Amino acid sequence: MGNDRNTFSIKFDKVCEVLDKHECSPNKLIAILQEIQEEYKYLPEDIMTYIATALGISPGVVFGVATFYSHFALEPKGKYVIKVCDGTACHVRKSKDILQTLEKELGLSGKKKTSDDMLFTLETVACLGACGLAPVVVVNDEVHGSMTKEKTIELISRIREQERQEMNK
Repeated sequence: MGNDRNTFSIKFDKVCEVLDKHECSPNKLIAILQEIQEEYKYLPEDIMTYIATALGISPGVVFGVATFYSHFALEPKGKYVIKVCDGTACHVRKSKDILQTLEKELGLSGKKKTSDDMLFTLETVACLGACGLAPVVVVNDEVHGSMTKEKTIELISRIREQERQEMNK
């Protein structure tokens, strides 16, 4: 229980630091939410409520902003966020097959977007702007073009192996 309190305190210490940096200004809500999401990879409900109180605004305003902009996440994401493009060029080149391969490989489905080990989050996007490399998969900020089912499985295997090696250090 003591460890949970320490984690709780550290979590809110970081939030206070971000709020102070932005002078607790409600006009800087989006910047505040962006920094909090950068830190925690999503926007926890308790933190959004705390931000609302600290800024002197309604929690509904904070939640409204967080749900309006698609780049904000309200659920935890994995260490590796995988985006599969399903724009026209990628779709024609069988991006659905890559998506299905990833879902099977990671134990995910349309509703379940993040793996149980919190290592992977799978998202589908309308266009990544790399049509010449179709079909495209982006892992965090790394673009992988001309993907196939086989290349996709190899990519996931490499990431898992890298994680195993880091855990054994």
